[in-house]
Amino acid sequence: MARGVSGRRLTVYGALAANVAIAVAKFIAAAASGSSAMLSEAIHSLADSGNELLLMLGLRLSRRPPDRRHPYGHGRDLYLMGLVVSMLLFGIGGGMSLYQGFEHLHRPSVPSDPMWNFVVLGVAFVFEGASLINALRELDKTRRGRTRFQTFRSSKDPAVFIVVAEDTAALAGVLVAFGGVLGSWLWGLPELDGVASLLIGVILCVVAGVLAYESRGLLVGESASPALVDDVRRLVSEDQDVRRVGEPMTMHLGPEEILLNLELEFRPDLTMRDLRAAVDRLESRIRGAHPHVTRIFLEARALGAEDGTGSSALADGSA
Repeated sequence: MARGVSGRRLTVYGALAANVAIAVAKFIAAAASGSSAMLSEAIHSLADSGNELLLMLGLRLSRRPPDRRHPYGHGRDLYLMGLVVSMLLFGIGGGMSLYQGFEHLHRPSVPSDPMWNFVVLGVAFVFEGASLINALRELDKTRRGRTRFQTFRSSKDPAVFIVVAEDTAALAGVLVAFGGVLGSWLWGLPELDGVASLLIGVILCVVAGVLAYESRGLLVGESASPALVDDVRRLVSEDQDVRRVGEPMTMHLGPEEILLNLELEFRPDLTMRDLRAAVDRLESRIRGAHPHVTRIFLEARALGAEDGTGSSALADGSA
């Protein structure tokens, strides 16, 4: 788990460093040239910097140990920050970019000297690309033969999939801003700069909507992947003492914390000692195959062979 947390923190730190440096450069270039698209990009990078700070706060809060008020820990703090990030990306990044675009269309002006814009956008493309590559490498650790898009959709780690989405939107925004600045300069059409700013705003709003949808699902309680659920059912059903396996109920408490509730029916001839040994064996088998299943609740039933009555035990295990 520590290695996973370290990789996620490195992803967020790298994105933060890139966005802060790029935001400063973009604001300077926007002030020097008067480009609306460049100003939208500067606001975008500034919003991304704030988002990375929130993700860092979420990572810190999510590592707090369980207490009496939060017996399952604080893993969902990271999901809450993911939802806040998506709202800020929509409101600050997308909203301000749309506002700047409309303002520039009403009061169009050709950028005075676009050269610095081109330089800054080129540097931004390199830094954003490096940050995206780093985030994709972290995302690829959970691919398991799936496409990157499928891995992104199934990811339970906002510290990774939010950075991937932000950096992808940032690269698209850089290309749109470059086209707007270049077109307004070459053809003397300042409206293109405003249109580019509007497109950047639309890109950010769409990405923010996707992130809000993903973060909301995790915050209200999303189950583990179907593959994990099926494998847990298989592992338990293969045990010689198990006669029937109920539907596994799972929920993510954090990116690397899964709660499992499972009802089992054991052979009717098991003693209480045999029943407890079987439960311990199944817990060890599940954790050995899926270390992220940190809390296991097994409702174990052993029906009497003669009268249909028997013992019932609730096994509670946590890592």
